[in-house]
Amino acid sequence: MSEIVAAGPSPATVLAVSGASRLWSRDLAEIVAGFLLIIGVIWTPDPWQRVLFAIASISIIGFTLTARRLGRTLGFGLTGLGQSLWTVAAALLLGGLLIATAVKLRTFHPLHGHLPLWAHITGYTLWAFEQQFILQSYFLARLLRVVPRRSTAILLAAMLFSIAHLPNVVLTAVTLLWGAIACVLFLRYRNLYSIAMAHGILGLCLAVTVPNATIHHMMVGLGYLRYHP
Repeated sequence: MSEIVAAGPSPATVLAVSGASRLWSRDLAEIVAGFLLIIGVIWTPDPWQRVLFAIASISIIGFTLTARRLGRTLGFGLTGLGQSLWTVAAALLLGGLLIATAVKLRTFHPLHGHLPLWAHITGYTLWAFEQQFILQSYFLARLLRVVPRRSTAILLAAMLFSIAHLPNVVLTAVTLLWGAIACVLFLRYRNLYSIAMAHGILGLCLAVTVPNATIHHMMVGLGYLRYHP
């Protein structure tokens, strides 16, 4: 009578599972570390805020450059740019409606500060690009590998983006919605430029249409709490 011996997993299978587990753990650790650094920057006063901002920026860039599967996941190429430019047009239309409504309600006001308009637009658009890079190319890219469902990854990324805008209630609500939409658009077109331009347009329109008493010059975290008219 022949003896049946149960065969265990092959060494190659064990190594593959172990490697996948390490990569999963690394992705999760980088998500947590990146988010804690961002929250630390938001809630730390100067001059330590500037130091922590530099640490957070270097860390996120470093994690990104050493991550697996770079390439088109970062969204820096021109792929999808032409097809996604409709989002910029949609943002211009929505922004125009916001401004028209604000003028009618008499809540329209100039941008904060004494910089010329072109400097406001350029600076905020670059800041919008940086935010979209962190949201899509950093957090979403890792969440897609950490959680099994794409919809869950999108929701979690939008929630992280939204939480980073507390306690500014208006921005927290808006960024939850925009974060989810931006993630869907990014996964469809794999392009950061159109999303950043749409973000910049909507953000600037929001800044001039919502009263500063409510939005506190678009500040978040400690800056929002320390706001003085």
